[in-house]
Amino acid sequence: MTLRLSNAELEAYSENGFFIRLQVFQGDEVGALKSAAECAVRIAKAMTESASAIHYVLDGNLFVDIDHFTVQFEHHDDAAEIRVIEPVHELHPYLAELVNDPRLIWPMRQLVKTPEVALWTAKLNLKSARVGSGFAWHQDTPYWIHDCDEPERLPNVMVNFDDSSVANGCLYIVKGSHKLGMLPGCTDDRQLAGFYTDPCGFDMNAKVAIEVPPGSAVFFHPLAVHGSLGNPSSAQRRGVILTYQPADRPTLKRKDIVNAHC
Repeated sequence: MTLRLSNAELEAYSENGFFIRLQVFQGDEVGALKSAAECAVRIAKAMTESASAIHYVLDGNLFVDIDHFTVQFEHHDDAAEIRVIEPVHELHPYLAELVNDPRLIWPMRQLVKTPEVALWTAKLNLKSARVGSGFAWHQDTPYWIHDCDEPERLPNVMVNFDDSSVANGCLYIVKGSHKLGMLPGCTDDRQLAGFYTDPCGFDMNAKVAIEVPPGSAVFFHPLAVHGSLGNPSSAQRRGVILTYQPADRPTLKRKDIVNAHC
């Protein structure tokens, strides 16, 4: 595989706000990612039961903060399934190694437009079979603008651990929405409404279902509107989203510097 992005990929990122590289990771690598995710979940669950864990509810859903970690639980009563762990790279060495994988670093250098990059955040999304909840339409910049002077230089890559399909709640990206700038948030009575993108601000018909096999990498712009539906299927849908920034800048949550080397 060519590490550097092709002109076609760069054009897709510029015009559509995303591009896909299929099966960047294969075979045993995908198995190792799944095992690392399972281990991270076990560690995170233990952390949420510690004396230092701070439990709180937003919009009826359980969140737990432990030091600089945040764990979100699924969106149903008495949910025991974890939905999100952030940051996750500290919970397993294989996930820490993934941050430095040249198959991710080389493209990110081109997208960030800098010779070296650092990690901004690493988030594990776990969409459990049958109970996995969706993610409302949103852009990443409203979450990050208060912590970063250049949120537009925080491209994402989602590495999928499982088959991702419409049936099990795959990612959707609204094609070309990154060109609209930071869009208005919702104004309903949800506590987090302002972080969700008002559907009146973009063309819902431009949404693209990102259906990919395990090991595929989806690179997408921080201003691209994206979201997903729930997972009513019997197949789980897991993936890690790594976000990069120019080198020597602190991470979102721990505020340490994690320069990426390959």
